[in-house]
Amino acid sequence: MSSLSLALRDSSTMLRRNLLHARRYPSLTLNLLLTPIMMLLLFVYVFGDVMSAGIGGGGADRSAYIAYLVPGILLMTIGGTVVGTAVSVSNDMTEGIIARFRTMAIHRGSVLVGHVVGSVLQSIASVILVGAVAVATGFRSTDATALEWLAAFGLLVLFALALTWIAVGMGLVSPNAEAASNNALPMILLPLLSSAFVPIDSMPGWFQPIAEYQPFTPAIETLRGLLLGTEIGNNGWLAVAWCLGLAVLGYFWSTAKFNRDPK
Repeated sequence: MSSLSLALRDSSTMLRRNLLHARRYPSLTLNLLLTPIMMLLLFVYVFGDVMSAGIGGGGADRSAYIAYLVPGILLMTIGGTVVGTAVSVSNDMTEGIIARFRTMAIHRGSVLVGHVVGSVLQSIASVILVGAVAVATGFRSTDATALEWLAAFGLLVLFALALTWIAVGMGLVSPNAEAASNNALPMILLPLLSSAFVPIDSMPGWFQPIAEYQPFTPAIETLRGLLLGTEIGNNGWLAVAWCLGLAVLGYFWSTAKFNRDPK
């Protein structure tokens, strides 16, 4: 077999391993998934009327705020899911299985590839589940074209890939699962400091740069424009640039750390 065939075979084996772990131990994924669902229900049914009135200048109904809110919740779902990836990678590094893999005739990069691909698949599955809850609460995307739907899906996959590589790096540098979970906490906190819940121009002036110059805000604005059929301006290019930059950074960080010989 060629080296590429071996790499693909070993990567698919590691992918099956990670998916089996996720199926057998779903508690972490479910706990992380509850956060965006609870945030969605809270802001729709508790704060929905007030927030709709604020965004719509006093005359909007709850459906207007649901349409505004859901794109941010979907990307928050990805941020929460990859926290589980950081914990899983840290467990592999600290429980001895990686040391065993190093002695076996398998492609070295297949371990990381299995984690990354498995995490992206779990992220998309989580987004679909949260999206179904959003539809049940009243979210509709009637103005988006088929091309915009395809672009929205591509953005979600790219964003999940970028955050997953960063999460893998966090897991590799963490001494234990608890530290990995804490290190990956910004993946959950950053959406709270973005335009996910309120427009940036409604925030205090000193806080607006924090919300604007981070990866979640342009991704949220782009996804919102694609799902609602509205203009996205420069946010599309910014979102892609953030995703590619984070993916490249996470890839080189993770592979350099993983390939370093253990002390």
